[in-house]
Order: sequence, then structure tokens, then C-alpha cells
Amino acid sequence: MNIRMCKTRKNIAFVSLCLALFSCKETAVLELSTRYDYDNILEIAYTPNQETACKGWFADQGSWMGFTIPSNEQWVNGFCGPFCLDNRIWMSDAAVVVGLPDEKFQKDSTSYFPGELYIAASSVNGQITQRMIFMDKNSVLLHCQSSQKQALHYSSEILKAGGSLVVDQNVCILTYSDGRIMSITFPEATEVNATATGYEAVSGGKGEDYIVISYFQNLNELTAGFQKASNTLDAPEKVIIAHNNRWEGYLKKTLRDDLPETYNRVAVKSIVTLISNWRSKKGGLLHDGIVPSHAVGYFVGFWAWDSWKHAVGIAPFEPELAKNQIRAMFDYQMPNGMIIDCIYSDITENNARDSKPPLAAWAVNEVYKATQDTAFLQEMYPQLLRYHRWWYKERDHNKNGICEFGSIDGTAEAAAWESGMDNAIRFDDAKMVKNGADAWSFDQESVDLNAYLAFEYHLLKDMAKILEYPFSEPNRIDNIAEYFFNNEQGYYFDRRLKDQSFVLEEGSEGYIPLWTGIASKEQAKKVLSLMSDSAIFATYIPCPTVAANNPKFMPKGYWRGPIWLDQTYFGISGLRNYGYDTLADTYTHQVFDRLQGLQSGEAIHENYGTHTGERLKAPHFSWSAAHLLMLYRELSN
Repeated sequence: MNIRMCKTRKNIAFVSLCLALFSCKETAVLELSTRYDYDNILEIAYTPNQETACKGWFADQGSWMGFTIPSNEQWVNGFCGPFCLDNRIWMSDAAVVVGLPDEKFQKDSTSYFPGELYIAASSVNGQITQRMIFMDKNSVLLHCQSSQKQALHYSSEILKAGGSLVVDQNVCILTYSDGRIMSITFPEATEVNATATGYEAVSGGKGEDYIVISYFQNLNELTAGFQKASNTLDAPEKVIIAHNNRWEGYLKKTLRDDLPETYNRVAVKSIVTLISNWRSKKGGLLHDGIVPSHAVGYFVGFWAWDSWKHAVGIAPFEPELAKNQIRAMFDYQMPNGMIIDCIYSDITENNARDSKPPLAAWAVNEVYKATQDTAFLQEMYPQLLRYHRWWYKERDHNKNGICEFGSIDGTAEAAAWESGMDNAIRFDDAKMVKNGADAWSFDQESVDLNAYLAFEYHLLKDMAKILEYPFSEPNRIDNIAEYFFNNEQGYYFDRRLKDQSFVLEEGSEGYIPLWTGIASKEQAKKVLSLMSDSAIFATYIPCPTVAANNPKFMPKGYWRGPIWLDQTYFGISGLRNYGYDTLADTYTHQVFDRLQGLQSGEAIHENYGTHTGERLKAPHFSWSAAHLLMLYRELSN
């Protein structure tokens, strides 16, 4: 068993947390918090208006606002933000800057713990510490404490970002023309005055204050939020204990004692990444869910196959969010059963030109396995069945029971999006064929699509049995593995409609039959020879999207070479299905040990360099984090 080597740091953190609760009206006993073992879990130091780009934000509880730790180069003694994660606007450089009259504070230390930001800064006369946690989707609780035990001073130039400011006793309210509202609620004894650019405030306390910073979408939220802010300042320990227990629950349900602490850190960072990308229902998003990456503006919506993967990743530790992530996509299920590609809070941005690979039943099944919630299974089953049937109605051009990726509008662009592999080499020569009104297909049948559908068929059949429903879906799957397997090459390939010839481009789609369990043992053994070849799929980071010896392989070619961790997971997990656990473990260790920045404070990225492990594309990427958690859970040793 692995023994933790950071008890000293943990105990210091616990003492600090106890000090934070010292002035509370009720006595509270907290467990030693595991999350304080993981300091600086992500590097998000950034002061607004720096020349460099922001690396990401601290967010939690589905909030649409985020904060950063100030950078060393442009230090301010307060957390930077809030930043509006939907509108991509800094509502303030720092809503609360804390200090003492005529004293300049310099950084001592900062950290991003799971679920919490921390700053310690000193002047010539002493130190001020600040801690921030999210109390709910609208508000953060800020705790400020001075070693000098004297009244703290607060200020901010919040009007620099526009809006109009009203000071009402101990509350600052900043209203914007588009209806957004920010409020800062100080303790009742605080004297708050408006200035030309913001506010100044002097605490009535003795060097320790709790402050609530809130972001509201409208006046209705504001009305409810005011009362909650006031109640929280009366008894902050309730929020702190609930917050600590929630995060301790996340870690307790995830972390393993038999793996290295470096791997545990990757698991914790994956949880933090997923939770920081959690967004509450808003506008056209009718349920909570997880965005692909809060750090990239065009990713602040929900995508279908991203959603299925996110739900699987979080189901063991945040099952209600997993359920809502699935519901959010089914809120837009079309009358014919189709699940559309992506949805946004602004529904005019939704993309209904295509769907995404059918992994929804997998997601629902994993939630069921984590919760044994038959009511949720009963809720989702009819919708899953309609979606399953849609593929055969709208994406089977020659009605042979084998489907193709396609689109509503007849464009190859949308059909490639439907595959999820936007610019995959296997589609370079594909053309579109019309199936009917608003239904088009590529002129090739895809092995991964039909392997997913075969897997889905078995899952739906199992769900029907659990629910004691009749199951009469036609069995179209028995010949799928044989149909797509090329004996000469020893691998699975797409096939062309016109003559059933193979599209001989070795890609990650060809090992999906191992993950879905439809490959025969003999076929799996032949696939293994390619997956264990260092010139093909056993690269520095294993299981690239395209065979490394393909002449069209591109190191930074999006779906034409780099590592996508969902595909790497499918490959590794597929090997486990056929008893190749030792190789699966070896590949998992290579992922955890070789991806650049994975064990340090760098963000988890959208994809990675196959031969280098270098970080590519979007940081703070949710499905990468979800699949790292899956790899972590399945690792044998």
C-alpha cells in the first residue's frame, strides 16, 4: 500500500482551516482534508490585461463566473475576477483588494487546492491570508484574516469594466446594461463608500472577515441571492463544512491507496478539470452539464459525445451531474429520435446539422452501475431506443443493417463532424449519398459507428431486462466484426458502399471492436500485432488516431495523427477485454508518465503529440480528464 509522504503539509493546512473557523458561532470538527495534499493542482496565475493569455479560471458548483490568482509580475492583493465565462468579459480586475492603510503587501505564497484558492501576502508589519470557495453557482465566500488583528481595508476599481454602482449599507451592487449584476456583501459592521471608480470599505472587525461576491444573471436571482449572502455571513461554518465534505467525497470516491501519489495527483487534477467546466442550466441549456473547456470561448456549450464521456467520468463521484449532463442533450432530441451535435445557452448557436457517435447508452449504463437508479434508467430507456432506431432509419443508405456517418444538410463537413473525427484520413475520398429528405450518408460504412451500435444493442437489451420490458429490436450485429475485418491486413477498416472494398487507412476506429467486445479472439490477436508495433500504434504515447507509419500522418494534424485520450482509452480498455492486461498497464503507465505537464500544474489538454507527449490544442479539456479517470480506475497495478 502506498503511504502518503505529505503529512506535515497536510497538518499545516488543517490548522489553517481550523483558524478560518475559529470565529464561527458554532463549534465544528472537520476531518483532516485530503484535498490539502494537492496544492497548486493547476497553474492559473493571471492578472487581467497581461500580455500573455489567461491559462484558465477557478470555478465550481456550475457557476458562470471564474477567478484567477494574481500573477507575480502584476501582483494585486486579491483574487482576480469575476470573469464572465459565457460573455468572456472581466467584470472586475479584482472585486475585493484587501490591505491596511499606507502599507504595501507582497506575495508570500499562493495555491489552487481542489475547490479552493489561497493567497498569503505580507507587509512590513504582518501578513494577510485570503481563501476563496464557491458557496453555490452564484456566489463565492471569501475569508480574509490579518495577523495584526486590526480592521482590514477593502477597495476595488470595479467601474473600470462599465456598469453603474449603488452602495446600500454594507452591500455594493454593480449593474450592467445587459442585465448582469455583481454584488459584494460585507459584514454588517463594515463602512462602505462609493468612489469615482468603485468603492472603499473599512471593516468593523478585528482582522478577520467573511465576504460574499456574487454574480447574477437577472434581478430574480439577485433577490434570492441577497438573503443567502446575509445568512451565510451569519453562519459561514455551515458553508465551509458542506464545501469540505463535498470535495472530500469526490476524492474519497476516486483515489486509490495502491497507486503512486503522482497518479493520484493526475486523478485529482482530472476531477478539478471536470468540476471547473461544470455549468448550471441557463437559457437554452435546460439542465446542468460540463463544457469541453471553459478556457476557450467556442467550447462553452454541450456536445453530444463529449457529454456521454463526461457523464461516465463523473458518475462515480458526482452522479446527479452525470444524469443532468445526459438529460441536457436529450432535451433537444428531434421528433425522429436524432440527438443533435451541440447546444448552447443561446439556442441560435445550436448545431443540428449532424449527430455524434452513439455512446449515450454507455453513459446511461455507467450512471446506472454507479447508482443502481432504476428510475433514471426508466426515464432514459425510451429515448435511447428512439435514438438507436434513428441511425438505422436515417443513416443506412442501402438498408443492409450497416450504417454510415452522415448529415442533415448533405455536406461532407457535417458528416465528418458526426463521426467526431473532423478531418480523419479515412474520409479524404468519401462522397455524400442521399438517403431521403434531410438524410445523407458518406458513401462508406464506418467500423466504429457499427461497433458502437452493436455495443448499444446489447446495453439496450440488458436495460430492457432490468426494467422488465419486452425487447424486439432486430439483431443486426452478429456479422459486424466479420464484415469489417480484413484478414490480409489483420485489422478493421471502413468499407465503401459501391463495391464493399476496404478503406485501407489504419486508424483508431479499427480497434474500437475490441473495446465494444465484438471482436473474436482470433481477430483481437491479429489486431494486437499492430497495437504492439512501435512503428504503428505502440508509439511513445500509445494508440494514436492514425497509424504512425501512414504517409499522411501529421504530428499536429488534429485527427490525422495526434493523441486523443478517448481513443487511447478505447484502445487500452479494449486490450483488457481480451486479457492483455500487462500491455494495457504498460500503455497506461506511458500515458501517465509521458504526457507533458500531466503530473505538474499544467492544464490537461485536448490532444497531445504522439511522439513527444507535448500539449496541443485546448487546455482544461473535459473529455481528456474523464478518460484519464477511466484509465486510472482500470489500471491493474
